[in-house]
Amino acid sequence: MNYHNKLLDIIESLENRPKLLLHSCCGPCSTTVLTFLVPYFDIVVFYYNPNIEPKAEYEKRKQEQIRFIKEYNNSHIRFIDCDYDNETFRNKTVGLEKEKEGGARCAVCFKLRLEKTAQLAKEQHFDYFGTTLTVSPHKNSQVINSIGSLLENVFGVKYLYSDFKKKDGYKKSILLSKEYNLYRQDYCGCLFGRDSSD
Repeated sequence: MNYHNKLLDIIESLENRPKLLLHSCCGPCSTTVLTFLVPYFDIVVFYYNPNIEPKAEYEKRKQEQIRFIKEYNNSHIRFIDCDYDNETFRNKTVGLEKEKEGGARCAVCFKLRLEKTAQLAKEQHFDYFGTTLTVSPHKNSQVINSIGSLLENVFGVKYLYSDFKKKDGYKKSILLSKEYNLYRQDYCGCLFGRDSSD
């Protein structure tokens, strides 16, 4: 399925500005996504990333996310923080520590973050939930969107299908990151993935 076209179909069908709870993995990935979506949605960026280690790295990425939103300065974008929750990620991925990056451990991580997003979207009456994860060329959009579709049915909140890497989305994120002088990390988040790519 072409998830970028599916996103365009959703946008074309909108009759007002729905409320979107957007899970963001980091500031750089959020740049392209936010600039693309903000004409159509009132967006709350939800920073829930228990996979990121160590905690100092998590805090650095979070502050860059907050800084980008502040400097982008659009009244249709707000931010929600989460407590650092690395223990949950570690518990969910027991036995998957040796998996290659992009494998079964990553799918568990995607589900963990998207499930928390969908749950909060339901509790706070958002119209949609989605994620910035599909902007990365290292992330499988088919897996991410399949998880989103499943959670849409579980929680009864519409999932915003996407493949933000399409139409040079990833390249645009690099350019925007340079424009805003954002810190760009050299590994996804968990130490398992970082250490396996060394």
